[in-house]
Amino acid sequence: MRTLLPLTLQILFFILIARLADHLVIWFHLPVPGSIVGIALLFALLKLGIVRLRWIERGSKWLLAEMLLFFIPATVGIMNYTSLIAHSGLIITATIAFSTVAVMLCSGLVGQWVSGRKEKGIS
Repeated sequence: MRTLLPLTLQILFFILIARLADHLVIWFHLPVPGSIVGIALLFALLKLGIVRLRWIERGSKWLLAEMLLFFIPATVGIMNYTSLIAHSGLIITATIAFSTVAVMLCSGLVGQWVSGRKEKGIS
């Protein structure tokens, strides 16, 4: 019980940030998804010191560990579109594979670039 309450409060904090970000997108008619605004908002709160990492660390680790569960409804929902999969399944699979490789390459290149800057002492 002692660890359950802080974990629950941290997860509720993330839900609050997500809801707030969704409302900000609607209110300001922003052309980006609420999830992106939420990430930016959380990053700003962390960088400004309003939220400390240790306050949300346990909840974020739990959410990351259970992330696969959040994709199950979307995966099961695809079964409603069997005709689309039958006609365009190969193209969809190729697009997913290509985009995955592109993200991995870009992430690796940015990681190498950032690590090179840190080794040289450039901020």
